[in-house]
Amino acid sequence: MENPFAEEPKATSAWLWQVFTGVGLVILLGLHFMANHFIAKGGLRDFADVVAYLRNPIVLVLELLFLVFVTTHALLGVRAVLLDFGFSESIEKRLSRALTVVGVLTIGYGLWLTWNIIR
Repeated sequence: MENPFAEEPKATSAWLWQVFTGVGLVILLGLHFMANHFIAKGGLRDFADVVAYLRNPIVLVLELLFLVFVTTHALLGVRAVLLDFGFSESIEKRLSRALTVVGVLTIGYGLWLTWNIIR
């Protein structure tokens, strides 16, 4: 049986996206915490406050970026862990496609939900 850990890992751009989304998450999470927990009266917002908050176009863009960055970062992390098992190239491609579909569906649901909240 071949040891997958004895091989040099294949160079991909996925790690660069992982780093980029990680840095973006630190920034967006900080903004999210400040706006939703430190600035909000009492530290929390009720539903009416959330709707009013999300109707601000700048806030809406930041929160949607947060959704995209969290989803992308999480799924790239799951992909990295699964690829460490040393699957064949065809399984790796199917796995990447499946995780891409999960990501698109997750982001699509988040966009749909946000749209229904703010209208």
